[in-house]
Parts: sequence; C-alpha cells; structure tokens
Amino acid sequence: MHLSEILMHLGEERHNYFNAVSPPVMQTSNFAFDTLDDFRQAIAQEAQQPVYSRGHNPTVAILRKKLAALEHAEDALVFGSGMGAISAAILAHCKAGGHIVSIAKPYSWTHSILVNYLPRFGVSHTFVDGTDPEQIEAAIQDNTTLLYLESPNSMTFELQDLEACAAIAKKHGIPTCIDNSYASPIFQNPIDFGIDMVVHSGTKYLNGHSDVVFGVLCGSHETIGRVFTGEYMTLGGVLSPHDASLVIRGLRTLELRMQRTHESALEIAQQLEGHPAVGKVLHPWLPSFPQNELARRQMTGAGGLFSFYLDADTFRQAERFFEGLERFLLAVSWGGHESLVMPATAFYGVPGREDSTTPWNLVRLYIGLEDPAWLWEGLEKGFQRMKA
Repeated sequence: MHLSEILMHLGEERHNYFNAVSPPVMQTSNFAFDTLDDFRQAIAQEAQQPVYSRGHNPTVAILRKKLAALEHAEDALVFGSGMGAISAAILAHCKAGGHIVSIAKPYSWTHSILVNYLPRFGVSHTFVDGTDPEQIEAAIQDNTTLLYLESPNSMTFELQDLEACAAIAKKHGIPTCIDNSYASPIFQNPIDFGIDMVVHSGTKYLNGHSDVVFGVLCGSHETIGRVFTGEYMTLGGVLSPHDASLVIRGLRTLELRMQRTHESALEIAQQLEGHPAVGKVLHPWLPSFPQNELARRQMTGAGGLFSFYLDADTFRQAERFFEGLERFLLAVSWGGHESLVMPATAFYGVPGREDSTTPWNLVRLYIGLEDPAWLWEGLEKGFQRMKA
C-alpha cells in the first residue's frame, strides 16, 4: 500500500461519518446494543467490535490500522505509553523459569523491567553485545523465550543485523521483538527482515508534536490477538480516543517530518565532526560510524537523533557548554517539532541515584524542524562558553 494512502486515508471510512475529512473522536467509554444477540456477537469479537473502550474504540481502531500498515504488519495495538507496549510484548512472551536474551544497552526502562521486575517472577535474562550475532546465539538457553532487540539504540546507536538475528531466533524457535523508535517505520521496517514484533515509543516520531504519550505493538494477527486478550485487556494500559485522534493528525506529516529532521541532523553532525571542541560524533549515517554499512543496508534514513563527545578536560568545562547553549531545550525524549539536548552530566549528582555509567562528556542532540543554520548558531554559543 502506498505510504500516502496509509497516512491520509487508510481506515477512515468517511462515508460512515458524514464524509468528514478528519475522523471523529468517539469519546465514549461504553457502547449500547439494540438486541441481546447483537450484544453476544460483539462480546465474542471484542477485539474487532466496540463493547467498552478499554478494548475496542472506533477512533483508536483507525490508528491501529495505520500503524500496522506502516510497519508491514497484520495488526497493531496502541498503549498509553511506549513502556506499556514494551512491557506487554515482553510479558506475553515470558514465563516463570524462563529466560530472555536482550541487547546490552536497551532503553533504561526496558532495562528496568528485565533487571528489577521480571526476576521477582523467576524470569532471568542475559545482556549481549548486539553487534555480534555469534554472541546472541551463544546466549540462547533451552529456556529462552524471547530475543529482544533495539536497533539502533537511542544513546550510542549500536545496530543489530536484523536478518541474522531473525534467522538465529527462528533456528531456535524463539520469537523476536524490536524497539524501532529510533528509525520510525519511515526509515526501517524490521518485519521485512523476519522480525516478529515491532514496538515503538509513539510519543516520539509517530505523534511528532510533543503532546501525546503513547506506544504501539505491531505483529501478526495471532500475536496481537493473544496480547489483546491477555496483557492488553488485563492490565488496561490503553490509549484514549482523544489522544488517538491527535496521533492520527500527527501521522499526516510523518514522512515530511522524518525527511526534514534526517537532513538537518546530518548537516549538523557533519559540521560537528570538524569542530575543535568535539571529540567524536555518533551518527549512523556518517561514514565514520562503525556500522555505517549495516545502517545503510537496513535503513533508508537516520532521523534527528545523534550524540557526540565534548572534548572537555573537566566536568565543570562540560557544564559550561550547556550554560551557554541556546535554541535547544534541555529535556529527555525526542521526535517532536522542537530541538532538544540531553547531557550525560544531568545524570551525575542526582539526589538519591547513583551516577550514570555513561561518560559525562557525552551529549545527545535531537534536531527538530527548525532551520539547521539557526540551531548551529546556538551550538556555537555553547562552545564559546565552554572555552571561556
């Protein structure tokens, strides 16, 4: 299906809604039935028929269709956060006494569910260097129930060879799940490489306007049906119809936003590579990136997120860079219209928490939709302050 068809028309069935160009928001918790037989039939097909909005809602259903099509999947579920989707995917594929193989540096809250939560129920894990398929296969045990990937990750951007990972998992009869938030379905479609499930923090690129927190899980009808009757309906981490309508609005410009942020970020990353105050730039699309060939084989773009190391002698010198920096908001996350900076220094000296293991001179930038030349002026202010 053409990308324009998915983003602009798929699932909207305007003849059902007075030919409204934008789909209505079915802001209701409940649905009524004319007859007892109608009620019974709806209950029997609650994944496809509206009974109660925790299960199926017409506005949310439009979004599900679009997201599944974007990821070349048969079906999708949407959740109240990215971690809602990630947790549901993991919980649906683990059991007491089971084992999960995960790449070594996943999203921090994915790390938390594997390290802090699942061991309470007898589920163990092994973190591996995802850049080496041999290490992934060596970590698989007789009780392994899931291979969890994140390619690229969202700090240092290591990739996994998706085709090789899928082949290894299928050889051992293990399902695969990948966090595809970094690339978005515009720049990478893991199911095409044999991956079984795709999750996103849809808060990022899919919504793209920094006003909705949501997650998505894409996969086969069988997988999504099992998660629907299990973790989705039981735990109830669903998305509201109003938020679903905002995401549908955000998807209209997804392709344009991804191209813009990719081009602007690459331009700034190339400028940073030659800057005397910068040690190293980590951007999958740069020839200097160790896995550049793999990135270009699996992806068609890299979006707006990348990192670099300040060539700073002291922690205080690094802090001065952020004191002088202009035009970037100091914040977590990425994928909206606004450019962001997340310094590793922010995770040092936090009351009640151990210092981060990430080097303090690492800086993560997200390049939004602003003029890259205007943003570069803001970066130069930071470098000038750092040298002062």
